[in-house]
Amino acid sequence: MKIFLLLSFSVLMSLEAFKNTYETDKQALLKFKSEVSEEKEVLLSSWNNSFSLCKWTGVTCGRKHKRVTGLDLGGFQLGGVISPFIGNLSFLISLDFNSNSFGGTIPQELGKLFRLQHLNMSFNFLEGGIPSSLFNCSRLLDLSLYSNYIGQGLPSELGSLTKLVNLNLRQNKLKGKLPVSLGNLTSLRGLSFTDNDLEGEIPDAIARLTQLELFLLESNNFSGVFPPAIYNLSSLMYLNMFGNGFSGNLRPDFGNLLPNLLELSLGVNSLTGAIPSTLVNISTLQILGMEVNSLTGSIPTSFAKIQDLQVLSLSQNSLGNFSAGDFEFLIALTNCTQLRKVDVSFNRLGGDLPTSIANLSMNLRELTLRNNFISGSIPHGIGNLIGLQMLMLAYNLLKGPIPTSFGKLSGLMGLTVRGNRMSGEIPYSLGNITRLERLYLSNNNFEGIIPPSLSNCSYLLYLHINNNKLNGIIPKEIVKISTLFSLNMSNNLLTGSLPEDVGRLENLGNLSVAHNKLSGKLPETLGKCLSMAHLELQGNSFNGIIPDISGLVGIKEVDFSSNNLSGRIPEYLANFSLLEYLNLSFNNFEGNVPTEGKFKNTTIVSVSGNKNLCGGILELRLKPCYLQPPENSRKKLVIGLSVGISLLLILFIASVSLCWVKSRKKKKITEETPSTLGIFHEMISYGDLRNATDGFSSSNLIGSGSFGTVFKALFQAENKVVAVKVLNMQRHGAMKSFMAECESLKDIRHRNLVKLLTACSSIDFQGNEFRALIYEYMPNGSLDMWLHPKEMNEISRPSRTLTLLERLNIAIDVASVLEYLHINCHESIVHCDLKPSNVLLDDDLTAHVSDFGLARILLKFDQETFINQLSSAGVRGSIGYAAPEYAMGGEISVHGDAYSFGILIFEMFSGKRPTDEIFGGDITLRSCIRSALPEQVLDVAEELVLHNGLRVGFPASECLTKVLEVGLGCSEESPANRLGMSDVVKELISIKERFFKAR
Repeated sequence: MKIFLLLSFSVLMSLEAFKNTYETDKQALLKFKSEVSEEKEVLLSSWNNSFSLCKWTGVTCGRKHKRVTGLDLGGFQLGGVISPFIGNLSFLISLDFNSNSFGGTIPQELGKLFRLQHLNMSFNFLEGGIPSSLFNCSRLLDLSLYSNYIGQGLPSELGSLTKLVNLNLRQNKLKGKLPVSLGNLTSLRGLSFTDNDLEGEIPDAIARLTQLELFLLESNNFSGVFPPAIYNLSSLMYLNMFGNGFSGNLRPDFGNLLPNLLELSLGVNSLTGAIPSTLVNISTLQILGMEVNSLTGSIPTSFAKIQDLQVLSLSQNSLGNFSAGDFEFLIALTNCTQLRKVDVSFNRLGGDLPTSIANLSMNLRELTLRNNFISGSIPHGIGNLIGLQMLMLAYNLLKGPIPTSFGKLSGLMGLTVRGNRMSGEIPYSLGNITRLERLYLSNNNFEGIIPPSLSNCSYLLYLHINNNKLNGIIPKEIVKISTLFSLNMSNNLLTGSLPEDVGRLENLGNLSVAHNKLSGKLPETLGKCLSMAHLELQGNSFNGIIPDISGLVGIKEVDFSSNNLSGRIPEYLANFSLLEYLNLSFNNFEGNVPTEGKFKNTTIVSVSGNKNLCGGILELRLKPCYLQPPENSRKKLVIGLSVGISLLLILFIASVSLCWVKSRKKKKITEETPSTLGIFHEMISYGDLRNATDGFSSSNLIGSGSFGTVFKALFQAENKVVAVKVLNMQRHGAMKSFMAECESLKDIRHRNLVKLLTACSSIDFQGNEFRALIYEYMPNGSLDMWLHPKEMNEISRPSRTLTLLERLNIAIDVASVLEYLHINCHESIVHCDLKPSNVLLDDDLTAHVSDFGLARILLKFDQETFINQLSSAGVRGSIGYAAPEYAMGGEISVHGDAYSFGILIFEMFSGKRPTDEIFGGDITLRSCIRSALPEQVLDVAEELVLHNGLRVGFPASECLTKVLEVGLGCSEESPANRLGMSDVVKELISIKERFFKAR
């Protein structure tokens, strides 16, 4: 009986202890949840008393004791701070908070988690230092704190984590030197301190890390000779010490000591001597980078033995002897069938290019030989390298013509041969390179005409053909390349006039046709190039007046000198706030020179050589302007005044009548303005918007759409940045678009919708109708620019690629919006124009759907009106996204949005637009995706998606297959067979939970 009582008591005590410890874990997690930012707490909605603790999202429990052993909230985008109560989860083995937005410091209480083996807090906003208590977690195997703002030095206690296998602290603000105690981490296989502010020499103790496979120290301030301790790490597979201050020679037996390397990156250091010939013994080597050093000697021809070599980067050294044998290595590289990039620019390589260059790998994407001493001509066989995307031969001693075989390089995006001695005509076949973005042919001896076929290069951003001997007219086809950002045709022998359609180049930032033989009047449309920053027209024979370019408010440099221009100097030139240089010299300008604004500064403005100019500031030393007419002209003046006064009376009467008409018109406009404007708590005037956008400056231009232009606006008083969509009221359907957007957005609220703040219905300073919509500003731009960064200029281009998880999160955000619009609104709303440019991204890359100009509330829409608007939208991107039934006059429905979403999915994960030229007829983006699933899914996926953010062993193909199957289900031909958005949201969330929670 006593034994029974003892056993019962023991069981009761155990139950009570279990209850207490269970409650401890539960309360710790609830405290953690309370510190999460409110807008993200919904993601932890299962953390309540309705669910068992072990069924809470992200929580894993042990089988026996039911204590929390794992907490995985990676990728949840949670904000707030990390609660110190997390230290009460005493059975925790794995803690994953990566890819969130946590701020503050790492809690000292983490040191209480003595069972902890895996800690990942990467991709957050954590500050401070590494807490000293963390080194009590002696069982840690994996410590990842990269991509935060963690500062201070590396504590010597770091060496106490002797079981560490992986240590990743890259992309922080760590300072000081590497502690000698790092040598105690003898189990370490991966070590990364990339992108910090660490300095000093590498301690010899590193030699004890004999199991190290990955050693990444790039972009720090390390110095001293190349560390001898490195040669002891024979297990190394990845060695990256790019961007430091290491000096000295590499040991001749380098390749024998580190035989397992896959990547060797030693660029941007101060290394000297020759490239060790033993590197060829590293048969596994795939990437070899030694750029920006002081290496000498020849490039070993024995590199041919490294058959898996993919990247060879040796630029900015002193390699070569200016002799004919310097390119023998290039002949040898024809054995490297995996070669993707060769960059040996800025060296001393001489001699002719070998004809065997045509035998290089078909996988070769980039060949950069610029700034050497290459002579002879370009081999015709180079056209066989059909995989080339970048070919750079600038600043050499090349002669002869451009081979016509270049036309075979259809995937080429960049071609530069500037600064050589080449001659002949520019071949028409260059027009076959339809993907070309940059073409630099300047500073050669090319002659003949500019081939109109270049207009086929519809992605062209930079066309520089200056400093040659080209003649003939400027082909009108050239100014139809709407993507052009920089066009330089100066210092040639071109004749004729500047094409009238130059105003179509709305993205043009730089235009130079200086020092040619051009003549005629300057086109009126020149003022429509709103992105213009540099305009150089000097040294020609242009005549007539300066056209109205008052809209070019972002202009920095204007040169009209040495022409035959006449008339008065426009007053508005004085008000160009960004103007740094204005040259009007040696023309026939007349009248008064302005004295305000930029004309106060003679270091900016030059007007010499215009004999009929007068006035201006004293420093210009011009003759004064006479206001009093001569005596013999006074009689004529009296007559003129009489006539003038009569005319003024007539004008006064006309003005009164006009004002009456405008007041009636304004009243009518006000009456026609949709009642929905009444919902906004604050109305903004035209003048407010004009001031906030700096006069609708091109420097504040964000983008343009079918019915208007979007500007970034700063309201100084509130220190608030917004986006302003200015409607083009001359465009048919603009007013209906304005009303549709107001009507659609007036009563709907969703975290993934761009918030409409207010609107402006007014009259501009010229008495014209003015309509604008003011939205919250999205600092990360549109999804379109992230999916196609190569189409952006360098300023707008994102600094990195979206990861697979980020793309999946964006897809979930967009699907959630559509589910809300279709099902959860009081009246179903169809967006009707879903595409990447209408999906905007905020600071943390959360997606927000915008542009409801074509949206329709299903109970109220006018079918005929919608079809007319859709057909007149004029947005090229909408072709390919709109449901096929719309093109045939089919009924508007939520199924049309589902179709557009399916195409959006395909574009997000394949990187291809539905309108790409590779598609046509029966071959569509959808058909390519459908035929690739499931076995060839990796063939249609964008390469950067696969290599950005995936862990080893991650089932990428299975995840992509599931996502693309959702796209196929949404884009079925028959509207009735398409997936509903509720099912889409559930499926995408299921995919995310399945694949991004797997260990």
